[in-house]
Amino acid sequence: MIVNRFPDREITIHNKQYLYFGGTSYLGMSTHPVFQNTISNSIKKWGTSYGSSRSSNIKLSVYDKAEQLFAEQIGAEAAVTVSSGALAGKLVIDGLSKEGDKTFYHYPKTHPAVLNSKSLPLFIDDKLHPNLLNHTKEDIVITVDAVLSLEVNPTTFEFLNKISLQKRITLIIDESHSLGLVGKHGEGIYDSISNQNLQQKIMISSLGKAIGLSGGIIAADKTFIDIIKNESIFISSSGMNPAYLDAYILSQDLFKQQREKLQENLEFLFKDLDLDSKFKYNTNYPVIYCNDETIYKSLFENDIIITNFKYPTYKNLMNRIVITANHTHEDLDKLKNYLNKV
Repeated sequence: MIVNRFPDREITIHNKQYLYFGGTSYLGMSTHPVFQNTISNSIKKWGTSYGSSRSSNIKLSVYDKAEQLFAEQIGAEAAVTVSSGALAGKLVIDGLSKEGDKTFYHYPKTHPAVLNSKSLPLFIDDKLHPNLLNHTKEDIVITVDAVLSLEVNPTTFEFLNKISLQKRITLIIDESHSLGLVGKHGEGIYDSISNQNLQQKIMISSLGKAIGLSGGIIAADKTFIDIIKNESIFISSSGMNPAYLDAYILSQDLFKQQREKLQENLEFLFKDLDLDSKFKYNTNYPVIYCNDETIYKSLFENDIIITNFKYPTYKNLMNRIVITANHTHEDLDKLKNYLNKV
């Protein structure tokens, strides 16, 4: 289905309105009129784009200001923004691949953007890869999504405790579906991860989900961020839209309000909602998955549209119900009444 404008809590298909419980704009920022107005004003100051290299002799102050704010919020020494989450992943993987002999491992369902071409599975038959248990001293890199595809709970990192102490671990965490959502202030899980084996933590994320802005971010220790800034791809690429970063800086109170509204919506929805084993959910996370292939059609017939497509790592079509900060209690009541019947 092709639409002619960005869907918010409602979507128009063939001149008919439906409630929309899909997408990834969890905080509703993409369509929020106050946020849009802030972006519009920021464009007047910073232009519609900045096509120059970040390494040029003329540098925009908004980049350093926004990246310092992100680093403080995430709990990292430093951060750098780029034009997309996919580019953030590529820069990190390429940067680490040049640092000498490292063996790469990936958690199941890890996003392709953070996979080294020779990466090995972290688990084999639900057990840690045997090479992680031996006593060979080596540097390893583990990539993992903070919230995995088709999951609703943050990934646990207890597996780090089982890895041989001879391994020096660099952990890459993709926070695309947790930044802005998970944590007391939407800071994600980066700062909460600790282990004696960890030599380095690196966070990457798209900013196009809860944050509602086109761009990506990398957060880590300052030394690694400086390495990224000296990568040829970074130097030869244009930066993230500076007006978007300015709008993010200016909208901190609005982000807080939207997180509070989303939490209120989740509390309202899950109160008296009785879901059976067909559904996968977390009452503090704005996504519900359903393995019933008929639910999409049934919801559509009840004037509700959810996300439905074939995800690369999923056997069947994915049925994904997304609650946003912009949904009204009336919207949620309609969804709740339907879900309580199935």
